[in-house]
Amino acid sequence: MGTSTLAGLGFAAAALLATAVPSLAETQWVLPSAYPPANYHVQNLTQFAADVDAATKGELKITIHPNAALFKAPDIKRAVQTSQAQAGEVLLSLHENENPVFGVDVVPFLATSFDQSKKLWAASKETVAAALDAQGLKLLYATPWPPQGIFTKKDLVTVADMKGLKWRAYNVGTSRIAELVGAQPVTIQAAELPQALATGVVDGLMTSSATGVDSKIWESLTHYYDTQAWIPKNVIFVNKASFEALDPAVQTAVLEAAANAETRGWELAAAKTASYMDQLKSNGMSVEAPGDDLKNGLGEIGSKLTQDWLTKAGDKGTAILDAYKKM
Repeated sequence: MGTSTLAGLGFAAAALLATAVPSLAETQWVLPSAYPPANYHVQNLTQFAADVDAATKGELKITIHPNAALFKAPDIKRAVQTSQAQAGEVLLSLHENENPVFGVDVVPFLATSFDQSKKLWAASKETVAAALDAQGLKLLYATPWPPQGIFTKKDLVTVADMKGLKWRAYNVGTSRIAELVGAQPVTIQAAELPQALATGVVDGLMTSSATGVDSKIWESLTHYYDTQAWIPKNVIFVNKASFEALDPAVQTAVLEAAANAETRGWELAAAKTASYMDQLKSNGMSVEAPGDDLKNGLGEIGSKLTQDWLTKAGDKGTAILDAYKKM
């Protein structure tokens, strides 16, 4: 083999090594979500990942796994805590049993507009972040769902009409509502809802118009009562050790992308809500505000659940509500 050939091979090896260095430095994260790819929460996640990729010039790549494909909704948080995934998205109230502050945004009729919900988040964000930090998680951002209403296949005039419904429960609050109205709670997460509706496992639920559209709820139920009971939020967090292992410049890029995602997420939620309501109507659902009797009955339930939450949340809960009421 000639000298020129050896030199050529040397240059080729050097070039190969040079191209391999970025891939060796590249960090890969997976981020599971329980919602379908077309849902605006997942679309926002996808943009967040793209922003991080661009800002870090590919040094950190985040792969989104939607539709509970990697982990079911109740398991995502634990998966991130145990480093099975580096980051995740969960419905915050899903984990109220772990810490009452995780259920602050589903206290009925406490915050029923996006403006009120944003103030409640400002009042509770620091406490929620501290609770997650104690579990080895770093809060990145939060995005709201549309206001919650009631889907059924019958008229609801009073809360007594909810008795006997096979009621989809997905957190402490929805389970407690079932108990108070005499419905039968059935634990169903978002990814399982279409099947539960199709098979009659569920015939009543309180959820957002977004979930109604995602699950094509008009194929099973007929009525939507726009109770605007609460505005729940998804939180996106990262395993704290995984975040701290990043270079400082990459950490900054992640936090900046997260701040932009939070702003974008709130804007998307507000913009999408009217569209979701239109889709329910265009697919033949009866969409209406609750009558006075139903509204008053739900208000009484809301008062009971507020007291329940304050009893569990103690001084931290009182401090959050006091700060919120001053805004």
